[in-house]
Amino acid sequence: MWGERRDDEAFKRLVDQTWPQLVRTARLLTGDDAAAEDLAQNALVKTYEHWGSLRAPEAASAYARTTLVRDCVRWRTRNRREERRAPDALPERLGADPYDSTGDALRVRRALRTLPDEQRAALVLRYLLDLSEEETAATLGVARGTVKSRCSRAISTLRAQGLLDDEPTAFERSTA
Repeated sequence: MWGERRDDEAFKRLVDQTWPQLVRTARLLTGDDAAAEDLAQNALVKTYEHWGSLRAPEAASAYARTTLVRDCVRWRTRNRREERRAPDALPERLGADPYDSTGDALRVRRALRTLPDEQRAALVLRYLLDLSEEETAATLGVARGTVKSRCSRAISTLRAQGLLDDEPTAFERSTA
């Protein structure tokens, strides 16, 4: 049975499959590369600790993602006073991030930093991770309508700041 004992091989597969996405999500939510890796690792540790209570293998990645998002929001709340501006040049990373094209990634991170935490999390989950409204709502622990309104406000804010072009977003096209 899935939940009766820890299956180390299944957990290793989970780590291999989810690590890049967890780190990417945390980077987008925190704007801090080192914190992103720490938060992703902590989410996986918590997932492993609760392995026996998970009902199915599919639940493990959702559990890790939800844990990560909640920990990122807590991290941002604790570190808000120490918010630093993004440097013009970043040090080179040891390994390549398959989800990163440097210019675009920096612009996205800077734009996301202008948003309140709740709106940032909704946008990252809904559009950058391509979760459904229902999955995003479940991860954030809010209603589907809350996801829609947070995304709408975030897009309006980014557009008003000149950080989005004038073409309608996928969200705006789906609600038209």
